Amino acid sequence: MIYRTYGRTGKKVSAVGFGGMQFDTGKPMEQNAELLLYAYEKGINIFDTAPRYCQDQSEDIFGIALKQMARQRDKWYVCDKGMPDENETSDKARASVETSLRRLKVDKIDFYYIWCVRKMGHYETAMKPGGQYEGLLRCREEGLIDHIVLSTHLRGDRISWILQEQKVEGVLMGINILNFPYRWEGVETAHRLGYGVAAMNPLSGGLIPRYEKELKFLAGQQETPTEAALRFCISCPQITVTFNGFTTKKHIDMAWAAAERSKPFSPADLERLKKHLSENMNELCTGCGYCLKDCPQHIPISAYMMYYNEKLIARRSDEKMIRAMDDYLFWGTLAEREATAAHCTECGNCEEACTQHLNIIERLAQMAQWEKEAERIRYKG
Repeated sequence: MIYRTYGRTGKKVSAVGFGGMQFDTGKPMEQNAELLLYAYEKGINIFDTAPRYCQDQSEDIFGIALKQMARQRDKWYVCDKGMPDENETSDKARASVETSLRRLKVDKIDFYYIWCVRKMGHYETAMKPGGQYEGLLRCREEGLIDHIVLSTHLRGDRISWILQEQKVEGVLMGINILNFPYRWEGVETAHRLGYGVAAMNPLSGGLIPRYEKELKFLAGQQETPTEAALRFCISCPQITVTFNGFTTKKHIDMAWAAAERSKPFSPADLERLKKHLSENMNELCTGCGYCLKDCPQHIPISAYMMYYNEKLIARRSDEKMIRAMDDYLFWGTLAEREATAAHCTECGNCEEACTQHLNIIERLAQMAQWEKEAERIRYKG
């Protein structure tokens, strides 16, 4: 197992982390807890969960396992989270930490995330006087948490801006072999400033293992696209830890094997990968972001195009894309949007800037219809 120091914290963490949001909730909690114990035996020493994960069972499953690991408390780390909107006061933030401590059966949370920052407004809510950040500072002073960190779905330049405020000690972001150009600026800024970088969603929400045939170009010799995706995040020197959601011991073994045989990606390797993505993805957006610079309406074009990728890769019907739209609008990369697809004036600046020469205007028009239909269904429901 590879171990890296998490930013300036001095904590040496495994390159593979245990993400607690993929438990099989049809099984007893004790059986799921065995997965954490098995992962720890394999050398994984950092465990990440949050309230409401896995039908609100994840923290309790963690508590069962962490209680059994208590004698070795100085050898492993636990992460938990709280949303700014649900912890808008200092007192609420502290109460949320105390609740998680009870459920986890620990005296201290090593890394506590300001969670699910999807808009700059969420970050501003966390940082307002008397808000969540102040409550977490109190918790840190009292020894209830060690480090305040950020969990975000913002694009790379927004992440970069937040990190330069130097209020947090690390960042967790959704990054993988398919979307890394979309957030890479945030990764580079964090690495340059000496912050820890945690990757979530390394398999693109399960998209990569489900469509290995279509994504076979991602893989090197003698590996699957899934293994290549794990290797990309785990071996990347700019990424401190990659959190994987585990449902079985086999999943743990696969991630462990990827760490054992991984070799670092150099800057030249990343450039080659970007070129390889561009050459092989054809109609798919690579998330480079060039289209954003000259849009007079400030539409988050690359975020829309990344969503459209799923239609192409998974060959999803319009009906399925409409049903999934709300998740992206409220929880995903489209949550922070100054304008919607419907605001497109068809000026053509985006298509001129696109290195893929995609039919962006046509796709935005189609997604504007999806949004309209999703809103109609939401209103009707």
